[in-house]
Amino acid sequence: MNIQEIIHQLMDNNIFHSKPTYHEQLNGGTVSELYLLHFEDIKYVIKKNEPQIIKSEANFLNDYKKTDLLPKLLFVEPLYKYIIYSFIEGTANYVRKNKKETLQTLVQGLLNHYKPVENSKGWGWADQPSESWQSFILDKINEANKILHSRLDTSHYNLVLELAEKNSQCKEPFLLHGDCGVHNFIFRNGELSGVIDPTPVIGEPLYDLIYAFCSSPEELTKETLLSAAAFLKSKTEINPTVLYEEALVGLYLRMATCIKHHPSDFQEYLEAWDYWEEIVKDINHY
Repeated sequence: MNIQEIIHQLMDNNIFHSKPTYHEQLNGGTVSELYLLHFEDIKYVIKKNEPQIIKSEANFLNDYKKTDLLPKLLFVEPLYKYIIYSFIEGTANYVRKNKKETLQTLVQGLLNHYKPVENSKGWGWADQPSESWQSFILDKINEANKILHSRLDTSHYNLVLELAEKNSQCKEPFLLHGDCGVHNFIFRNGELSGVIDPTPVIGEPLYDLIYAFCSSPEELTKETLLSAAAFLKSKTEINPTVLYEEALVGLYLRMATCIKHHPSDFQEYLEAWDYWEEIVKDINHY
């Protein structure tokens, strides 16, 4: 189904009462096909992808439709061939500044709205769940190790495995964004105004915070992380030791992603790794 056929279908179903002034294909979707529809006073995005992926994203946007940082879902094609949602004005170009403020806004505007998943049938990717949160995290670590083994000593891999096995038990499942990094943030006037392109994960909100924190190589400090975690709602207070250990695990995963997509940032991440490894080893008296 091409874009013209989709527009006609939407008009036939009275989703739109007139044709858009014009439409354009958007770049940036790694696997999705994206179009921006321009009307006189509003814009909408059409996203096409595999049905299970579209369904997962539609469910996420529907569950959090009252959350201001997310696009508003307008229409879901019955067979999950595509979805339509509101366009968030701003720029996706992340500028390295105000990381503390960005993370605090993320926590208050999105993460604190996350809901527990009732009768969860698995953990990790919502469209392809794992048996447990631990198995999801360990799978990610092992995939990262395939990329990092030639750059990092085996002791780093073993440390991350140990920390993940220690901290990934008995989690309460929440529906998370899952790809909550600066590459999916929209900014207006230098402030976070939107979060797009979820790849929903069933896990705990701290996962998305650590993911966002590690998604750019600057300001990867205790002060930055603590300033955001202080705003995170939780039934129990977050143990700083667990927070720091989770940061090291998240950093390991991010370093593998960095090599694939932003290799020029690797040295900065390596310096952050040394910083966090020392913190974690000092806490645990290694």
